Amino acid sequence: MAQGINLTVYQNGGGGGLDITQLVQSVTWAGRRGSPARTLSVSLLDDDGYWHERSGIDVEDGWQCLFRYDGQELFRGIFMNQSGSQSKTLTLKAYDNGIYLSNNRDTFVYESKTADAVFRDVCNRFGLPTGDMASCSYSIPDLTKKKTTGWDAIEDALSLEFDNTGTRFFVVSDKGSLCLRKRQENILQWVLETGANVSKYKYTKSIENVRTRIKLLSGEGTVLAQASDPALEQKIGIMQEIDTPDETLNSAQINALAKSMLQEKKTPQRTLSLTNLLGIPDVIAGVGVFIIIPHIDINRTLYVDSDTHTFKDNLHTMSLDLSWAADAA
Repeated sequence: MAQGINLTVYQNGGGGGLDITQLVQSVTWAGRRGSPARTLSVSLLDDDGYWHERSGIDVEDGWQCLFRYDGQELFRGIFMNQSGSQSKTLTLKAYDNGIYLSNNRDTFVYESKTADAVFRDVCNRFGLPTGDMASCSYSIPDLTKKKTTGWDAIEDALSLEFDNTGTRFFVVSDKGSLCLRKRQENILQWVLETGANVSKYKYTKSIENVRTRIKLLSGEGTVLAQASDPALEQKIGIMQEIDTPDETLNSAQINALAKSMLQEKKTPQRTLSLTNLLGIPDVIAGVGVFIIIPHIDINRTLYVDSDTHTFKDNLHTMSLDLSWAADAA
């Protein structure tokens, strides 16, 4: 059992809770960009013994959990999967309440609504509490999603926000409330550096999806705006993307959109994987951290695409997948 952890379970969300920390063998806490829910996987001793009893958890009975590390709440959610074996261990997997966004379907129809308004409506429909909520600026003329999940509606709304403003947002559950946060406002002060706290890494770069030109067309095919990078085209040739902008945008906004799309599309796809780092609870999918790896010329902020935190044998370690973005430097 890792030092500093505490796992309390509740049946049907009620009662005073049962502290089962003494049964815990290991905990894995994880999340990734594009998923509405973080997960907690727990390995428990599942055998009667001196000073302890079996947990008695059955996912059919709606058992929920609260996980803390060094007194800080990291996760609360519902157990949804369990498995046992002859080794007398019980493995449980819990999801935070973001799972209800992907496990509820409906038909969603919005007119002249921002993405944060869509997020608020979806949460209200399914009785999900909300916390801090960043404001989105783009008013979506029409968004209709038939017989789909609430998460699909939110993702489409956030994608339209990004396409028209260049600003990214992410959803995270914090102490049982679903929050909508602006990525640029969640860059942490943590520095991860080779020679200090980074030992194992893997770096990749690809230009397979790079575009050197953006052309925005009207519904009738008329060219409304163009943007290109001639210097980049000298290196790799012409690679053009076309799109149709929202008809409510004026000329200045359309030109600005073309430039912002080019900035995003001309950036090579780069990924960085860091493994076996000393764990930092604040570093989760969606936030930005500063990375210094001189050998591959990295000295900038990168965003966390996925994270896996492991608590075992008195250690908290983490592995991260990170990516570049035009809104971080």
